[in-house]
Amino acid sequence: MKILCIDNEEKTLKETVAICRKLPRVKTVKGFTAPNDMFAWLEENTADIALIAINMPELDGLELAQELRSRKPDTSIVFLADSADYAVDAFALHVSGYLVKPVSASEVAREVMFAESSEAESFRKHVFVHTFGEFDVEVNGDTVAFSRARARELMAYLVDRQGRSVSRANAFSVLWEDEFYDRPMQKQMDVVVRSLRDTLRNYGIEEIFELKRGMMRIIPDRFECDLYRFFDGDVETVNSYRGEYMSAYSWASMTESYMERIVGNY
Repeated sequence: MKILCIDNEEKTLKETVAICRKLPRVKTVKGFTAPNDMFAWLEENTADIALIAINMPELDGLELAQELRSRKPDTSIVFLADSADYAVDAFALHVSGYLVKPVSASEVAREVMFAESSEAESFRKHVFVHTFGEFDVEVNGDTVAFSRARARELMAYLVDRQGRSVSRANAFSVLWEDEFYDRPMQKQMDVVVRSLRDTLRNYGIEEIFELKRGMMRIIPDRFECDLYRFFDGDVETVNSYRGEYMSAYSWASMTESYMERIVGNY
């Protein structure tokens, strides 16, 4: 999760940034005292949530939020204000939250968690992963074109693991069954991981993938997937299953066998 904080009061800005950096699942926190600097940064970057001070001299927070919404409509907005006077105008912009200064760490955490859940729900509806039959990923109805077959298979394997982390070495043993994980193949695996990340980034869905301390995983609550609906017991999804699961990959047979037993119980 990437968070922006903008406030012309440097002391307050530093405090807000420090609070956000301690929150779980936060990857990046950027603080700005000037709107132009923030918009310049956003030309090459994205943000999930923006914490915006309303009372600013150059461009008040309400106007800034409108401009941000026009440029980055998927960014959730939380206002920080000196009083509740602007609350009605703020919520007319359909923002996620409104806090009155001084704010506590627990208040910021609560509003960020709410904004994150709302943003995640909106994001999830745009991404669907198909595992019945052939494996595919769709973004807004368009099929993702992976530049490397191994990167596509790595994505499929991570989906099969349902959010559980896997090391590069273990993933390699699945993608290259009989190969030795020596230095040249480690470099090849790095290329595959990088290719996967680049592809997801190109489609604006890089946040479904996580890489930390050499361990990687996908984040299931960031997208819809027929496999996950199946295991959740969605009757329509279970009935739509025709006995083929990620048919291109031999390692998928274990999950397929388990799914067959579930269907038998129905």
